Amino acid sequence: MPKRGKKYQEAAKLVDRSRLYLPQEAVDLAKKTNYAGFDATVELHLRTGLDPRHADQQVRGVVLLPSGTGKKVRILVFAEGDGERIARDAGADFVGNDDLINKIQEGWFDFDVAMATPAMMRKVGKLGRTLGPRGLMPNPKAGTIVADEDLARVIEVARQGRVEYRVDKTANIHVPIGKTSFTEENLMDNLAAVMEAIVKAKPAAAKGTYIKRITLTSTMGPGIRLDPTAASSMKTA
Repeated sequence: MPKRGKKYQEAAKLVDRSRLYLPQEAVDLAKKTNYAGFDATVELHLRTGLDPRHADQQVRGVVLLPSGTGKKVRILVFAEGDGERIARDAGADFVGNDDLINKIQEGWFDFDVAMATPAMMRKVGKLGRTLGPRGLMPNPKAGTIVADEDLARVIEVARQGRVEYRVDKTANIHVPIGKTSFTEENLMDNLAAVMEAIVKAKPAAAKGTYIKRITLTSTMGPGIRLDPTAASSMKTA
């Protein structure tokens, strides 16, 4: 394992690795231990007791962060006809159909969220192996397969700070909850929204402990372990 730099080691001294921190304490520490020379992302990592091999133990959804994500979201919409016009009027960054599909097949991925109207899925389906591993494939569970009449609303929500969460093959969930430049109150609001959504998404088939470990960190910063019970009881205002 490579040796950590001096800045990391100094930041890590502020964290008691044997302690489980309350959410407010963890948020405070995530800001204090950020030593990056840029506005780092504050990340939430959860270790679950789920078995992702079983379809009835999958967790996936979206949540609107009350304080936003702190970054510009580039939105792509696969649509045609009225849907294409509505998406353009709503301010989507990229709108099209066959032209965008061809561009993606050639290796272009300069977007953060991909949406599609139901009629376009027969064409977009061919991109499953390309967009799926990147978490960009339009999906009903993620709310990114959208009827023409709902496009404007969904695009607006995505702009405001919509993030997706999903359990990966190793039973972990990773979600950004904002930037280190956010106030502690902003980060707490976002953390509460994410935790409330994930707790509500617990599969009926889940056995044992649902959320085993929760870690909060800034990009490049040391991990800060949260008290799972306290974090899981968080509610949005």
